[in-house]
Amino acid sequence: MSSESIRNTISLLVITLIAGLLLGAVYEVTKEPIAREQQKAKEEAYKAVFAEADSFEEMELDENVLADITDQQGIDATVEEIMTVLDKSGNPAGYVLTVTDHEGYGGDVQFAMGVKTDGTVNGISFLSLSETAGLGMKANEDTFKKQFAGRNVEKFSYTKNGSTSDEEIDALSGATITTNAVVNGVNAGLYYVKNMK
Repeated sequence: MSSESIRNTISLLVITLIAGLLLGAVYEVTKEPIAREQQKAKEEAYKAVFAEADSFEEMELDENVLADITDQQGIDATVEEIMTVLDKSGNPAGYVLTVTDHEGYGGDVQFAMGVKTDGTVNGISFLSLSETAGLGMKANEDTFKKQFAGRNVEKFSYTKNGSTSDEEIDALSGATITTNAVVNGVNAGLYYVKNMK
């Protein structure tokens, strides 16, 4: 190996080492602000789906129920977090769940959903949605999200012909994959709340 090659190799190694150290330093500096912003976004989503909440208390997830969502219900969605919603008197008013469905057209669809203690869906608010602009992204519009609110059903389904019952959600035109992902995610959350210990 020539001295020119050795010099180039050492130069490249030094540059790579410095770049790696700088990247690591940037990560350490931005890690906490990013985590704070993500937590703030979650709290805003919690309030959006349970505006009457006074506070939220984190609950431990029931692993058996989580496994049943996939195994028995056949839904490729995960309940990531569940919080008990407390009213001003400190009494439980319902639950807020963070749900991720893995079958969106553009990848994972993550949202918070509120469920009252009687099983009525209080609303949904997206935390992560990367669907097609003008089609799947319409899931984040109030006209779609409000279809879930105020309904106490065992399980939702979607229709392309106009909903005729509380269980049915009008599908987004041209975005049935996104509609299916959101409906399945909501169903996973409902199943979890109804079967948790």
